[in-house]
Amino acid sequence: MDSNASAPISTSIVPWLSVRNSAQAVEFYKAAFGAIEVYRLVDPDGSVVARLSVDGAEFWVADESPEHFNFSPESLGGSTVRVILTVSDPDAMFKRALKAGASQVYPVSEGHGWRVGRVVDPYGHHWEIGRPIARDE
Repeated sequence: MDSNASAPISTSIVPWLSVRNSAQAVEFYKAAFGAIEVYRLVDPDGSVVARLSVDGAEFWVADESPEHFNFSPESLGGSTVRVILTVSDPDAMFKRALKAGASQVYPVSEGHGWRVGRVVDPYGHHWEIGRPIARDE
């Protein structure tokens, strides 16, 4: 095998959240979802670019940069994307997110084959926290 050849890369879709005050946002996601930092780059001005993981599900967080057309929900007046966080115990994760500073959009309940609730984080991103309901539940 050619030593310059790269290992095959699997396809993935990973959200990159633009926020105001990325360093503070990283701490929120750690508290709210138990995220761990996989990668962190700190700019001299204190802004952070971080890749976070919640039980292997990754996402990125960085300060908005209007010059590159990356705007936070705060700048847009709302978010254009909802993030679905699928976990085994949505009730516990939902409570954890609220305790960390998220606001409830709607409580965890059952519908459409899911047990799910929605919060909005302090940076304007909407998170649906849930799991599919087994047919025999």
